[in-house]
Amino acid sequence: MIWACLAPLVTGCVSATVDQMVFNSPTEGIGDASVVILGRRHASDYETEPDFIRCVGKHISSQDESIRIIDELEFVNTLYPWFEPRTAPLQAADLGRLLTHLPVAEKLAALQTRYMIWIDGSTVRNDAAGSMTCGISPGGAGCFGFGTWSNDADYEAVIWDFSNRAEVGRINASATGQSYMPAVVIPIPIIAPVQGTACDSIGDQLLEFLSQHY
Repeated sequence: MIWACLAPLVTGCVSATVDQMVFNSPTEGIGDASVVILGRRHASDYETEPDFIRCVGKHISSQDESIRIIDELEFVNTLYPWFEPRTAPLQAADLGRLLTHLPVAEKLAALQTRYMIWIDGSTVRNDAAGSMTCGISPGGAGCFGFGTWSNDADYEAVIWDFSNRAEVGRINASATGQSYMPAVVIPIPIIAPVQGTACDSIGDQLLEFLSQHY
C-alpha cells in the first residue's frame, strides 16, 4: 500500500494498492509491434472513463517513447463494428473466433497489434458530509461552511497477447482519498487526486511489463 499526501494545502491524501499477476510471459521482444488500451463499456449505463484510458496511455508513452500506443478511438473506428460495446470480445478465448474474420485479421496485421489491454473500473464519490451556505449582501458575496467527501477508484487491466491468443497478465489498482471544501468567504477545494494515482499505479505496472518485452 502506498500513501501519498503532497502539498496538503492543495491536494488531499490518497492511499493506493496495486496487485499484479503475470503468466504465459513471452520470452522475445515485439519490436515495432503496437499496443492498444481499451476501456470496458458493455452496458448502457456504465463505462470505464475515456479520460482514464487516455491517462494510462500517456503515462506509458511519456516514460518510454519506444512503446507505440494506438489511440483507443482510432482503433475502435478502424475495427468497426467489432469492438463496439455489444460485439467486443469478452474473453481471450474469443480472439480465435474474431480472427477468423479476414477483414479483422488484415486490419490488426496492418496496425501490428501485439498486445490488447482491457481496463475495467471507475472512480466514484462517496460519503459526502458537511454544509455550506452562500449569499449576497450589501457588503459583498461570500460562502461559509465546510464539506468533505471521499473518492474511491478501482480498476483492473487485463493483458491479451494476439500472438498466442491468450491472456498473459492482470493488474489491479485501487485508490481512496478524502477531499475537503472549507469556505470562509471563498470556497477552497482540497482535492485528493484519486483517479490520477490509480492511473499512475496501473501505468507503472504496464510500463514494466511492456518494457520487458520490447
